[in-house]
Amino acid sequence: MFNGFISIDKPPEITAHDCVSRLRKLLKQKKIGHGGTLDPMATGVLPIAVGNATRLLRFLPEGKAYDAKIRFGIVTNTDDITGAVLNDRPCPELTLAMVEQVLPLFQGKITQRPPAFSAIQVNGKRLYDLARRGEVTEADIPTRAVEVKEIRVLDWTAGDYAELDVAIACGSGTYIRAIARDLGEKLGCGATLSYLRRTYSNGFSLESSLTFEQVGDRLQASSLDVLAPDHGLHLLPALSLNVELTKRWCMGQAIAFTDFAEDLASNNLSGGESSPTYVRVYDYEQNFLGVSEAHETSIQPVVVLTPVN
Repeated sequence: MFNGFISIDKPPEITAHDCVSRLRKLLKQKKIGHGGTLDPMATGVLPIAVGNATRLLRFLPEGKAYDAKIRFGIVTNTDDITGAVLNDRPCPELTLAMVEQVLPLFQGKITQRPPAFSAIQVNGKRLYDLARRGEVTEADIPTRAVEVKEIRVLDWTAGDYAELDVAIACGSGTYIRAIARDLGEKLGCGATLSYLRRTYSNGFSLESSLTFEQVGDRLQASSLDVLAPDHGLHLLPALSLNVELTKRWCMGQAIAFTDFAEDLASNNLSGGESSPTYVRVYDYEQNFLGVSEAHETSIQPVVVLTPVN
């Protein structure tokens, strides 16, 4: 049985749920979950937890990055190129300078209206189900605050349907399709997303990602190594416990800061109100044990992965 993370380089035309189903068949184990959805059209990084690492998904760091292509002059009902065309208006007069003038409006903390065809729930129903039945309007879709840390221009192709290639770094919950749609609206010519590849997600990058073909080949060769359960938790401070404290912690006992006062400085923990919320916990041999929640005077086990006999 595998325990850890596999960062999948998702192929186009399938959902994140499809990826989980495919991995369950390949690995022959059921306990698998993904760390965030990705549109069927999109490709790229999809973190997947396997075995007991599924309990760690909620501790993965925020943040995503994409390479995207935006096509101007086309408006679709899904805000990407897979949807039905609502408006087709060539815009040969559009220039990169005109686009770059308004791009800063889409950086920083912005308010965004998610696409009608999205998995967001409104009154207990998925928006894409309502949209398919024609039961949703723009007024029905609640806007929300998101953060776009950077939009960097990669390339520009002029023409009747000009295309802009960009690299986008953003927080969770940001829809790149909505950025494309709103950018087109701001420029008065309309736009849709024609390509999307996620290059980073929640602590995982393309460099550490595998295609399904690579997973299958390595399984056949008995050489598949999953990423360690603590791979995506590098932003959490770490704490090492001695033998006795390890036994107590793995039994579910809270450990007072005074019990390991000598180690606080080296572990970047200080106790009190400034303590971090969550902490990676290791034994004295640096074996990963799980995650604790730091309170004012102690750490309380939240996820214990390695029981001590």
